[in-house]
Amino acid sequence: MRSGYSFIQESRKNLEELMKKRLVEWRKQHTVERIEKPTKIDRARALGYKAKPGFVVVRVKVRKGGRRRARYHRGRKPSKAGMVHFTPGKSLQWIAEEKAQRKFPNLEVLASYHAGEDGMYKWFECILVDTHHPNIVNDPKINWICQPQHRRRAFRGLTAAGKRARGLK
Repeated sequence: MRSGYSFIQESRKNLEELMKKRLVEWRKQHTVERIEKPTKIDRARALGYKAKPGFVVVRVKVRKGGRRRARYHRGRKPSKAGMVHFTPGKSLQWIAEEKAQRKFPNLEVLASYHAGEDGMYKWFECILVDTHHPNIVNDPKINWICQPQHRRRAFRGLTAAGKRARGLK
């Protein structure tokens, strides 16, 4: 017997036209935008999201490609200018989680997932948890994130995306 989430996954494949309209709207939004509910509810639930107070979902826009460097201005180009092939040692998903953590310093990043992409940007939705909310503190399934060793875990590569980028998964 199939679950309801498997039907959601199938229906998402047929929604490419809707996705194009969404991307047009998302381009106009801020880099880190708080949203009411996840666009991929099945994926968010698989990563630990619950629709209750204490959980926050944000959509983060990250520019695709390697690092942009400042251009030279005077005279000829130095032979060691090095304008290309400067790629960070992190995945874009990990960078998105760090951006979300900077925007919401009182919340902790639980996980994130791919939400969409176009030619210039990738969007990730990050699930954030309020570690001081009573619903989170009293829930035995998620209150592990309230412990001090999980503080600012996105910056230390302790999320799933960070562990993948560090070669631990």
